[in-house]
Amino acid sequence: MKNKHLSNSKIEWASTLQLMFTLTAVDSRGRRSDSSFVSVRTSCPMVDDSKAEEIADKVYNLYNGYTSGKEQQIAYNTLMEISPSMLYRIQHHYNSHYEKFGDFVWRSEDELGPRKAHLILRRLDRVSSYCATLLHSAFIQSRTDTVPYLFCHSEETRPASVVWHSSLQDTKVTCVEKLMSIPRNTYGDSKLR
Repeated sequence: MKNKHLSNSKIEWASTLQLMFTLTAVDSRGRRSDSSFVSVRTSCPMVDDSKAEEIADKVYNLYNGYTSGKEQQIAYNTLMEISPSMLYRIQHHYNSHYEKFGDFVWRSEDELGPRKAHLILRRLDRVSSYCATLLHSAFIQSRTDTVPYLFCHSEETRPASVVWHSSLQDTKVTCVEKLMSIPRNTYGDSKLR
């Protein structure tokens, strides 16, 4: 087979705290090998801190005063549609700004009822203790890191019957370093520059 390529064909953020890659070898005729999966664990899923603060304000406004059935449903839907780590950060912002009106847990139970509040709040248990510590940081900023990876190919012609895993080991392979961008959060007690 000619021009075998090892490429990253799929990158996705998984809710299991992992960055996942699907690696596939492709020959010169476009035939693909079986996929191999590689995952990289992250310390905590990405959160958009300004969005978390915005949602905390929205929830406070929905909880403030008389809460109609429609407002309760909007608050419930909003809090159920976000990731557990984002919910944790919203709770942090809510309590830092509005705790004098009752903390997030108490207000959620009071405004939404114990059943709906429990459905929302039990999702916080999915956040690891390490991630919870990071999400309590005074400031969270988003950034994009550039990570190098190798794109490799073989110039040698191989019979179609050669097994993929041995063919890369037995041939001369040329690799080129490429870059991919990976978004992540930085955490701190003060704003980072």
